[in-house]
This record gives sequence, structure tokens and C-alpha cells, in this order.
Amino acid sequence: MRIGFIGLGNVGGKLAGSLLRNNFDLIVRDLDQELVNEFVKKGAKKVDSPLEVAEQSDVIITCLPHPTISAEVMEGKNGVLDGLSKGKVWLEMSTTDDREVKRLGKKVILKGAEAVDCPVSGGCHRADTGNISIFAGCERETFEKILPLLTTLGRRVLHTGGLGSASILKVLTNYLATANLLTCAEALTVAKGAGMDLSTAFEAIKISSGNSFVHETESQVILNGSRDISFTMGLVHKDISLFQKIADNVGIPLEINPLMISIFEDGISRFGENEFSPNIIKRLEEKTGLDITTSGFPVEMLDDEPEEPGYEVMPIGK
Repeated sequence: MRIGFIGLGNVGGKLAGSLLRNNFDLIVRDLDQELVNEFVKKGAKKVDSPLEVAEQSDVIITCLPHPTISAEVMEGKNGVLDGLSKGKVWLEMSTTDDREVKRLGKKVILKGAEAVDCPVSGGCHRADTGNISIFAGCERETFEKILPLLTTLGRRVLHTGGLGSASILKVLTNYLATANLLTCAEALTVAKGAGMDLSTAFEAIKISSGNSFVHETESQVILNGSRDISFTMGLVHKDISLFQKIADNVGIPLEINPLMISIFEDGISRFGENEFSPNIIKRLEEKTGLDITTSGFPVEMLDDEPEEPGYEVMPIGK
């Protein structure tokens, strides 16, 4: 099986690295030629267009920062759609709009190929080790066809239903992660303001009912001061805006998410869209004059679990 991978950014580059590490025949494409050349040095092949990726691959993976970029890669001149044919599979691993992935998926299917929306969750540090979680929205037959590939890319793989379902669940989980980040930022700032030792506060939260995946990971780089999780404020704003769009489409009146969107819009206006997302705490640091850092925490998150074979997660009752 030859895999074509388009998009070698913070997440895509780590996922593609897992494929190389596990000896897959890999073709890569990215606008950043330095990233491409690094993969070529490790054994990947490079081509000059998304069209060539599709023509020369059995499975084509796109992992891109915005739905508009995915659309251009798929539909633009020398795009993926022009290189698809019967038997090929497109995996959209970007965090994207469910309606958009369905629209593109229909075009893929008309070419005789198969379409999967296939976002990942769990942080760049787990994408790097093959221990990330993967959602897959597609026909069950297609899912079983690609499951061996998905269990190489990730640890826990969930078939979410039809095309588009994985994208809905992905932005839902990113909404929850963002809410966790903002509450962790407030909790740590209040702890400092109340005179608590920040290392002790971190452990208190970790062993309590207030714990979360976000606290165990992002709070550490907040306290280190690096705030580096390889994810930006602009990407957070995109994701929670997609969540808001889903809610609006189905008529759910949200209260918390609009506030989070406004907080990140303020953060972007102050610090820029490319600022690391945990630095949203700088809004509180600047208002209070407090420094929410302490010693002993890592500069960036590293996955301390060994790479293990992936498996399908079965929902309760199925």
C-alpha cells in the first residue's frame, strides 16, 4: 500500500513520521520544501502536485490547517480529485467542517474512490508516537479496509458513523478541550493570587475531581512558561467557530462557546493568531501582574507511553 500525505505541519508531519517509522511506502507534499526535504532524507518520495500524489498513491491523506485550504488542494488546478480513480481512498485528517467534508466526499465518490473524514485527537506529542486517538466517519466496509493503516497511525480508533460524523465529534472534543484550557488558566491564576504554591496546586488538581487531560498536559507547559503545545490561538478560534456553526445549524442556543470565541478573539488581537494557545493565560497575567510559572515542569509535552499497536474502540452497547 502506497500512502500519499499532503500537509506536513505540526500534526501532519508527526503522523507522516509514524508511517515512515513503520516502513510504509510514502509520498509527501507540502508548500514548505524544507519539510518535504527532511522526509525525503528519511526515505519518502516527493512529487510536484496534489494530482501526482493522488495518481501515485492507494490512500491519499490530507492534513491541513483550514477547510478552505483542503478545498483548494482537492479541487484546485492539479488537485487531488483529478488524480482519483476506482479503489483509491481519501482520508481527510484535517479538523474541518462536516458539511464541507461531505461536499468534497461526494466528488471523491463520483470518481469511484472512497472518502473518510478522519481527524485525530490527543495532542501533537501523541501524534508523534503513534498513540493518538483517531475518529473515522465512513461506510463500515471502507473503515475495515483502512483499519490496519489507522491502527498504525493511532492507538485508539473509533468508527463514528457516516461521512461527516467524525468531523462533528472532533470539533465537539476541541470545544471541550478549549473550555478546559480556559478554566485551568483561571484556576492557576487564582491559586497564585491566593498565595498557593503552584506545584502543589497542580498536584491538587491532578488528584482531584477537577482533573482533566488538558490539565495534565497543557497546565504543565503553562507553568513552565514555554506554553508550547504546537497549537495556536488561530487554530483554537477556527475549531470553536466550527463548533458554533454546527450548533447554529441544528438550532442549539449555546452560552459558553460564544464567550470563549470572544476571549480568543481578544487574545488574537493582543498576541497574534500564531501565538501558542496556552498563552491565553497572558490576558490574566497582564491584568493581575502575576507570573503563573514555576520550576520543574517540561518545556514541551512528550509522550511517555511506549508506542503500542492500535485497536478499534467499541461504543457501549455495540
